[in-house]
Amino acid sequence: MAYSRCQYQNNYKFSTIVVIMKDYLEDFRMNMKFYREKNSVSQTQLAILCDCGTGTIGGIESGKAKPSFDMIIRIAEALKITPADLFVRDSSKNKIEIKKQLKNQFEQILEKL
Repeated sequence: MAYSRCQYQNNYKFSTIVVIMKDYLEDFRMNMKFYREKNSVSQTQLAILCDCGTGTIGGIESGKAKPSFDMIIRIAEALKITPADLFVRDSSKNKIEIKKQLKNQFEQILEKL
């Protein structure tokens, strides 16, 4: 099947958006679990605070479910953080660990050149 230039560009943009969204969802679920555990809140307790089922919280943390905008707000409020904190980066790692990881990745790239 031949694609026109416009169709190819749209498919490429769609693929790029999907990859970016997966990254954000991965950060979100990891950060949600990090803050939940940091606050010593179980999935059941968080579900009660968010007025949803425990399956919803478990599904979000496992990546099987995607939270709605309203759910993101309720989760952030329940964990006493801002919604942005759930998307920033992997909060379980401090800046030093992230710098080391990036340095290692950069060195591996340079070795291949």
